[in-house]
Amino acid sequence: MANDDEASALREALVGVVAREVHDPRVLDAMRVVPRHRFVPEHPLSDAYADHPLPIGYGATISQPTVVGLMSEALALCGDERILEIGTGSGYQSAVLSRLAGEVDTVEVIPALAERARSALADLGCGNVHVHVGDGWSGLPSRAPFDRIVVTAAPEHLPEALAAQLAEGGLLVVPVGPQTRDQRLERHQRRGGRLVREDLGAVRFVPMVRSESRS
Repeated sequence: MANDDEASALREALVGVVAREVHDPRVLDAMRVVPRHRFVPEHPLSDAYADHPLPIGYGATISQPTVVGLMSEALALCGDERILEIGTGSGYQSAVLSRLAGEVDTVEVIPALAERARSALADLGCGNVHVHVGDGWSGLPSRAPFDRIVVTAAPEHLPEALAAQLAEGGLLVVPVGPQTRDQRLERHQRRGGRLVREDLGAVRFVPMVRSESRS
């Protein structure tokens, strides 16, 4: 097991790096206490707390911590929101969001990753996170509408099903674009039944796949 003192020191140093671009103190506090190394046990401690993405198997990655912070900040969370996360991956972003919102439903297309994330989240006591195996393009209509939706892989266009599951006044944060050129991080707000789009800048994410493409 990783040395807790060393992990804490590395985590504090990482938050210092993230704070150059992320300014919401609640987001920084959440990242200060969530042990990223618990979600990437196959990687050295020094890599777990470096500000870069890491492979987690099955063609998936755990996002760069600064990107996790920026996306969490873009959700403008107050503490009681219901969040839909598409792309559980390792579960790290889910754990950060669990400390910032009321309830998190997270959908992962790869069953093995979902199970690993579910176990890690349970070990950390993230009881307000619910992991579902499914196709992220469909969202989670049985639990809709959601106050916030965040997508951690890049579709080439905003999935209509996700937009339909966003509550009035809600925010949806998603990287959009093909793998062949820069993707854009977009924030959409539902106002009066329509979506208002805001461009948050260039990003690079793995593609968002459909469940049938995994078979």
